This record gives sequence, structure tokens and C-alpha cells, in this order.
Amino acid sequence: MSGGVDSSVSAALLQKAGYIVKGVFIKAWYPDWQECNWRDERRDAMRVCARLNIPFITLDLEKEYKKEVVDYMVREYKAGRTPNPDVMCNKEIKFGHFLRLAKKDGADFIATGHYARRKEVRIMNREFGIKNEKLGVLIEAGKDKEKDQSYFLWTLTEKQLENILFPIGHLRKSEVRRLAKKFNLLNAEKKDSQGLCFIGKVDMKDFLSHYIKPKKGRVLDLNGNTIGSHEGAVFLTIGQRHGFTVRNKLISQKPLYIVQKNIEKNTITVSENTLSSLASSTRAPLGVKGKGIMAGGKKTQILLTGTNWITGRPEVNKTYGVRIRYRQPLQDAKIKIEKGKWLVTFKRTLVDIASGQSLVVYDKNECLGGGVIERIRVL
Repeated sequence: MSGGVDSSVSAALLQKAGYIVKGVFIKAWYPDWQECNWRDERRDAMRVCARLNIPFITLDLEKEYKKEVVDYMVREYKAGRTPNPDVMCNKEIKFGHFLRLAKKDGADFIATGHYARRKEVRIMNREFGIKNEKLGVLIEAGKDKEKDQSYFLWTLTEKQLENILFPIGHLRKSEVRRLAKKFNLLNAEKKDSQGLCFIGKVDMKDFLSHYIKPKKGRVLDLNGNTIGSHEGAVFLTIGQRHGFTVRNKLISQKPLYIVQKNIEKNTITVSENTLSSLASSTRAPLGVKGKGIMAGGKKTQILLTGTNWITGRPEVNKTYGVRIRYRQPLQDAKIKIEKGKWLVTFKRTLVDIASGQSLVVYDKNECLGGGVIERIRVL
């Protein structure tokens, strides 16, 4: 229970359904240079538990969060990749340490306020084309498409899902707030939290500058000409429109997007047409690991690492819906495996792709799993 309305209503619904519920507030790591309101959030969670007359527990995972989420994020940025700390927070903290400790304490399930749906079904075994069914647990997108958080849950396994509940996944946000008022919860109108998991809204450059020393570098146009400067390529990501300075006033008045990064040379390349102008001129190989790679041409192909398939491997040559960013519209793509590596080939050109991002695969509403983008190439 974070102190927010989603986890509070989840607890109330579970209690109403007859479960014996304990409220758990996870204390994460918080930077000492930033004003944090975790004590206020904890107080709200305590008040909700008091209102529901359920026990309240504070679980201190500060060291784990610092090591497995913050250190991971800094390490990825230093390597020139674009990490997803929310995915890692779910994997290591909420559905890693918290789940293991809850089971050790005798719990049958843990529950969270994620907008996603857990479903027990008889599913087709996708392994190597074998057509047999098994009883399994899968994840579906939340009913509220504007709030659906299944993208952040692709690392979950079917075994973990046997002990996880998402009580509000079948509801819209407006319905959750109405239920909060019905249950007389004090946070019924509380604003949604934004930014990094647990930490909240932060300026990423300012955050990273406490771990990575700024280093002035050059901004290049598509022809390789120097047109401006920036404070470090590691602080920037593909598709970003801000964080750099362009000297020419006429050029700077146009919207410019980062389309390529070179960490070794500490340069970024920008374009006013995102990556579309590179379609005929760029023929990138299966990119250099750790760099932001330009994507153009007729089709985009992505090599994945660290893949996880929740209910079995995807079928080869079947068209799936894929997204590489939260709330991005699903893109048609086919998936295959070559030499132990998964390749995702899109039917059209994709833009704003960076190594380190999470790529998540869907079969209609079902979240099949995904992987981390390692390299990108143009076909």
C-alpha cells in the first residue's frame, strides 16, 4: 500500500471479498539531496488501514532498492542505454523481495494496485509448435486503456502469478475513485503519483549528475556538422527534444530530436524530422551495443536480450502487437529466434528507439512477455 487510491481500493475490495488482508508499505531508498514525502505517503497508507481495520506493516527495502533499481539505472545511462527503472522496480522489489517475504510470512497472495488483469485459463502450449493445452495464469491489459500498466509487468513469470492479485484491473480509474468514496477512504481524490517508482518526479539530468560528471560535447546535424553543445550524451536519450543547445537561431527555432548518440565521442546527432529523413540514407548494421542507434529504411528489426515469456514462447511468423514505450500504440511485428536470440521485425519503420528500453509483446489483450532492446538494425 503506497498511500495512493489504487492500492487502497485494492485492499478494500479484497477485504470485501473475504480475504484476510494486511497492508504493507514498502520503504524504498530516497536521495538525501531531494525533498521526499515518503512519510506522508506512509501516513496515508496507515490511515487507510485504520479505516479498514487491517494490520499495517512497514517493509524496509531501502538497500535492495538502491542496489537493484537506482544503481542499475545509473549503470545503464553510463553505458549509453535508456533503462526502465519502473520495470526493474516491479521485477526486483514488488514481485521479487516483497513476494518472497510475504510467502515466507505465510501469505497466499500479494496484491497491488496495478491496472492489469490476472486470468486463470487453459492455454495453448506455444513451445516449439506443440499443440497441447495446460492450465495456466496469464496477464491481460487493464480495462482502462489510459491507465493500463501491463507494459511494466512483462518480467513476471507464470509461477509468480500464481501468488499475485490485481484487484482493480477490471475497473476504470473513475470507478476506482467512486469506490474509494463509497469505502470512505481519505485519499479518494488524491492525485496520482508520477515519475520514478517510489521516488516520484525527478529531473533525470539533475538526478544522474550526482553519479555521473557532466562533460561538454558536440551537437551534430545529419551531415556531421557541429551546430551546438550539450552537457553529456549519457544524460540524453533517442527522441528527446531538450537538453542541448543549438547556436544557429534559425535552426534552434525548429523542433529538433536526438536521432543518434555516440557515447565514446560524446556527441549527439539531431534532426527536425525525427528519424524519417534517415530512411533512404541510413543502412545501420545490427547496431553497436550500448549506443543509441538510428532506425530508418523500410523495416525495423530489433534484437532482444533478457527475454521472458509468461505462458510460453511466441509462435514464429504470427503477427503480434508490440510496444517499446508505455502507452505507445501497438505496432504489428513478427518474432523469431536465431542462434538463441529473439528477433522482432516490424512491418514499418519505427522511430525513437534506444537500446535498454523494454519491448513488450501482446496477443490481443494478453501480455505475452518481452525483453530488453539490445540492438537495432534497418532492413
